Amino acid sequence: MSQNFTPVSSGARLSDQVAEQLSAEIKQGRLAPGDKLPTEARLVEQFQVSRTVVREAVSRLKSVGLVDSRQGSGVFVKPTLPIAPLHFEAQHAASQEAVIQMVEVRRALEAEVAALAAQRRSASDIRRIEKAVQALHDAVKAGGNGVAEDVNFHRAIAEATRNPFLIQTLEYLSQFVHGATQVTRANEARRVDFAAEVQSEHQAILQAVQAGDPDQARQAAATHMGNAINRIRNADPSFWVQEGERLAQPLVKGLRS
Repeated sequence: MSQNFTPVSSGARLSDQVAEQLSAEIKQGRLAPGDKLPTEARLVEQFQVSRTVVREAVSRLKSVGLVDSRQGSGVFVKPTLPIAPLHFEAQHAASQEAVIQMVEVRRALEAEVAALAAQRRSASDIRRIEKAVQALHDAVKAGGNGVAEDVNFHRAIAEATRNPFLIQTLEYLSQFVHGATQVTRANEARRVDFAAEVQSEHQAILQAVQAGDPDQARQAAATHMGNAINRIRNADPSFWVQEGERLAQPLVKGLRS
């Protein structure tokens, strides 16, 4: 079957756009297992990009197990496709809305994480979470941004769930969360009332986990993430212009890795 691809343009990296179109053809069955990809020259012509861009795109498909090279024959769709890897769209990732969307993902996950932590936490888990809260407080008091300490606080709660799938999912998300957390914490540090709200919200989560109250822990974590969204939405527009996009860059790098 002959494929017709759309020429790519500026925006996300050209190789990412080429890889995404090829991947879509494979996942939707228009390039079936065992089919040969169009030749490099044909892809260059249709996508209107350089050979280097095409090679980078094909290399990406190989890295996720969608295609394989056969010496002297070309590149073929693998007979057995892997489970689709989790992938986030890189385009526009450094936007205010993208940061809000990432916090929405965290809210969905971390509310349940907090509830499970409240049910399953041990004395050592509580000490670890308390230590993380104190480290975050000390970092902010010393003039730091508290990003690493904030991430560690939420990781300590996740570890108390004893659920390796939840822990691994949050570990995967951490590469994207880091950029979003830099934005939220930088915004919150600009206003005394924001910083005080965050500290109070962390304490509410801690106290619910300490008390072994899953419903309260779930609500406290959801409230914390919901308030983080509101604080980003209500940020001074100058903050986003001056700092937001720069701070969100780790989110973009993670999406493209």
